Amino acid sequence: MKRVIWIVLDSVGIGAMPDAKQYGDEKANTFSHVYTYNKALNLKHLKELGWGNIDGIEVLGKEACPKGAFARLGELSKGKDTTTGHWEMIGIYTEVPFPTYPNGFPKEIMEAFEKQIGTKTLGNCTASGTAIIEELGEEHVKTGYPIVYTSADSVFQIAAHEDIIPLKRLYEICEIARRLLKGKHEVARVIARPFKGEVGSFTRTANRRDFAICPPKPNLLTYCEEKGVPVMAVGKIEDIFNGQGITEAIHTKSNLEGVEVTLESMKKYKEGLIFTNLVDFDMKWGHRNDAEAYGKGLEEFDAKVPELMEQMTDEDILIITADHGCDPTTSGTDHTREYVPLLIYGKGVEAGCNLGTRKSFADIGQTVCEIFNLPALKIGESFLKIILKK
Repeated sequence: MKRVIWIVLDSVGIGAMPDAKQYGDEKANTFSHVYTYNKALNLKHLKELGWGNIDGIEVLGKEACPKGAFARLGELSKGKDTTTGHWEMIGIYTEVPFPTYPNGFPKEIMEAFEKQIGTKTLGNCTASGTAIIEELGEEHVKTGYPIVYTSADSVFQIAAHEDIIPLKRLYEICEIARRLLKGKHEVARVIARPFKGEVGSFTRTANRRDFAICPPKPNLLTYCEEKGVPVMAVGKIEDIFNGQGITEAIHTKSNLEGVEVTLESMKKYKEGLIFTNLVDFDMKWGHRNDAEAYGKGLEEFDAKVPELMEQMTDEDILIITADHGCDPTTSGTDHTREYVPLLIYGKGVEAGCNLGTRKSFADIGQTVCEIFNLPALKIGESFLKIILKK
């Protein structure tokens, strides 16, 4: 058995897909726009791996002799959210997008939810997570009513001050919502959004928790579980897949902590899959239209890449990719329908191998299946034989 270190840079898209206009995202290009906004970034190590050589990337510059293999991945599934993107990576095609609620959740849902939690709610609208607590935080503190809101994504989000509704209770009411939202109202995720602070200076805490629906079987993670391939989940990976096929999980509070936990996991797990999501790009910077911080985050990750490479064994394979876009330079605050980057590095990987533009995120999962001698997924094409040194 070999080892794969798979890191998802949450929301680092690299340009609008051909169907982006259907999503209102035809002008989106998260990476290039962040790079240009910051008047260039120091991404030396990602550049050396081949990031600038990926199809469609016109900033950063091409590397004469890239150290890794690289590609641009299109999304086969319908949607542009975290769940859809990650699910496709492990071999699940989402033909019908998860339901969204641009005008808030229907009356019958909210009445049933309030009855089951024993209290009224505030909000029930589409909003930015930071804006909604500024708008309704004071009323929430006075009444004790949780704040319910959504976005362009398929999410039912519940915000509450940790001193008003303790975390344990917040998670309990999220579980109630998760059980309630079934059938045509089965949203991809119910999300606990705790915050702290005083009126006028509320800030969200790192105690967010996602309650996702369980992915359909079979998929890469269920195959890993069946065949005894350990899966170490870092960041919100466990939440995205509702714990399915996960051997051990560690939730993290920042990108840098996520990388550090990944490095520690590499010391502990000498074989299997280490699956990491770095969510700050999306949660802290993309949705908040903070292109400057987004750029700094990319530089911070780039600076950690050598540590990841140095800790790899001769048989390890490092995969760096993303799950969708979230262009912080656009007027909106939602995800964007974009291609995502793919970098593959390892001692046995053919340096400079250009895999071009591929049709599905599931090509990664199919390749991982081949690495671990698992059954083939229903979608995706493995690129393993192409990237291995002859």
